[in-house]
Amino acid sequence: MKNSKEDRSLFLRVISHIRAMFYIFIDEVKNIFKDRGVVILVILAVLVYPLLYCTLYINETLVDVPVAVVDASHTPKSAEFARHLDATRDVQVTEKMATMQEAEQAFKEGEVHGIIYIPADFDKKLNKGEQAVVSVYSDMSSFLYYRAMVLSTNYVALDMGEEIQVSRLNAIGITGEQQAMVSDPIPYESVILYNEGMGFASFLMPAILILIIHQTLFFGIGMAAGTAREENRFHELVSSSVHRGGTFRVILGKALAFFTLYLLWSVYLLGFIPWLFNLPHIGSPFTLLEFVIPFLLASIFFSMTISVFVPNRESQMVLLLFFSLILLFLSGISWPQSNINIFWKAFSWLFPATFGIQAYFKINTMGAGIHEVGFEQIGLWILTAVYFVSTLLVYHWQIKKSIVKNKKELDL
Repeated sequence: MKNSKEDRSLFLRVISHIRAMFYIFIDEVKNIFKDRGVVILVILAVLVYPLLYCTLYINETLVDVPVAVVDASHTPKSAEFARHLDATRDVQVTEKMATMQEAEQAFKEGEVHGIIYIPADFDKKLNKGEQAVVSVYSDMSSFLYYRAMVLSTNYVALDMGEEIQVSRLNAIGITGEQQAMVSDPIPYESVILYNEGMGFASFLMPAILILIIHQTLFFGIGMAAGTAREENRFHELVSSSVHRGGTFRVILGKALAFFTLYLLWSVYLLGFIPWLFNLPHIGSPFTLLEFVIPFLLASIFFSMTISVFVPNRESQMVLLLFFSLILLFLSGISWPQSNINIFWKAFSWLFPATFGIQAYFKINTMGAGIHEVGFEQIGLWILTAVYFVSTLLVYHWQIKKSIVKNKKELDL
């Protein structure tokens, strides 16, 4: 009988805790949709940003990069080289200049993005069996233009070089397999495993989609915290009507509101957007779900921890810019993580987006299973635990400050 009463009492306490948490959850959802700034961030920005970015990169690869050809040779062979170059997909010969000075002027004025120079002795050297050097001039501040020009020039040079070699071998009676051995003794085979179209959007967008989740969560939670302080009489993060529910329930209730919203957004961002724009999306939905849960939780608790130190909405803007720049450089988007020194690599692991980008790229682009992203998955669960504890501590500290302020006010 005693055990039965204890069980019933425990059950009622659990129900009471769940009700209190649900009340905080409902209150937080109302606050989200009541705040116009937060709505713009966690609804409109999440909806529009991926559409905007994907539309910008919809062409995936650069084609028909305008280049100038300076043909100092003026021979059938040099004209054939220029013609073959123009026929490639990557570049388009839009200008044929007589001198390098003219070509350089067109380059400075932005009419072309590079110059191909065919020397005067081009045909003579080929006829002698010597190497004829074709020069590629490009602005290295744009790697994509440079890459397109070098690939196209290299392709044409190899193709014409093979034709010349075959012609010479035929002239001395070397044909068939023997000819192939002489002209190309070690052929190579290029096998593209992932991102077969070598698309820029396919490379960049997985990282952008993860950053949209991470940064809008961070900014949205911070703005909501700033609004709560500005509207509260004592500039408290958690009002006295809410914190009586207990720190644990306050945190879970608030976190659940953003988790529920962003779980739905994850379906849109990580599932629908790649399908809509034909980006790589070969990952299993169940693997994605296993990855998304710790990523969202780590991002939410990270944002909640930082939000405690945000006195107002304007301060969150400064923090957003600061963290956005850091994440851009450290998450492996702009520079491979393998080439980042150990200090900054370790520092990058403080941000859930770092593990999130690496895991999502492997899952969605490479078709990795959850065991193949084990390092990232463990990292996200560790961050979830660490930031949950830190959120508990800083919220408890804030609630204690709030109680002291309320007592002082009552005494007055």
